[in-house]
Amino acid sequence: MMEINASNWKNNLAGYIFIGPMIIGVTFMTVIPIVISLLLSFTEWNFLKGFSPGAIKFVGLDNYFRLAGDPTFKKSVMNNLIFLLQVPVCMAISLLLAIMINKYVYFKSFFKVIYFFPYISSVVAVSMIWMLLFQPSLGPVNHVLRSIGISDPPLWLADIHFALPSVMMIVVWINIGFNLIIFMAGLQAISKDYYEAAELDGANAWGRFVHVTLPLTSPSSFFLLITGIISSFKAFDMINVLTQGGPSSSTSIIVYELYKTAFVNLNMGYASSMAWLLFVLLFAITVGQWKMQKKWVNY
Repeated sequence: MMEINASNWKNNLAGYIFIGPMIIGVTFMTVIPIVISLLLSFTEWNFLKGFSPGAIKFVGLDNYFRLAGDPTFKKSVMNNLIFLLQVPVCMAISLLLAIMINKYVYFKSFFKVIYFFPYISSVVAVSMIWMLLFQPSLGPVNHVLRSIGISDPPLWLADIHFALPSVMMIVVWINIGFNLIIFMAGLQAISKDYYEAAELDGANAWGRFVHVTLPLTSPSSFFLLITGIISSFKAFDMINVLTQGGPSSSTSIIVYELYKTAFVNLNMGYASSMAWLLFVLLFAITVGQWKMQKKWVNY
């Protein structure tokens, strides 16, 4: 019995030694900052003042009440909700491409790599290329539009009405490759017996798509929907490079507004309250998706 206990103790010690660095890293780099941000959300603090007496002022729930009446923050929330529309659009295009490549195209791996390139490319590099393409006066996009008779093409990223849709188009273009690979993996896991049975029952191409392809790729769709929505709420780098939230805050979303509040306006308490409101919003959306997935996801 003593030998068994000694052996278990050694195994446990070895396990703790291996997971120790990860636990320490997560504790100091994630857990403690989360707790600190929660505490800061109830304060008013300019971090340039440091921790001198009186630098941190406790304000209770004032930051959260202030968010409720902040028109700039409300605008960023609305932009974020509009920005979410690119997720289903990207999924629909990706599924269509996945079906076409899986059924009609040879060298499937080659096409998967080609479509995946934008996803693994540098966001800054991709953003700079699209800035050149969307350049209002000399950009290739407007040059093509003028050549086909459109005399007054949009200003794209410089237009208050087209800036956010332009960013959404770029995000869709980037994410198609990742979605495509996930959908192709789901399609290749579907047995041909289901399609043959559907054909015997008289189902046409649309019927096979609706009653076989969509239900059996629903786990992939659910995964891409959750990850896509979460990514949409974290889209900072591309907006920072392309528009800096402009023009007139038309592309400013919650994360970018949070960044400006914390590191430009130096109001860490107010920014922390934004971060926690974002967390609550994302948590609620994710919980809702998990509950609704029981009605449409087929495992």
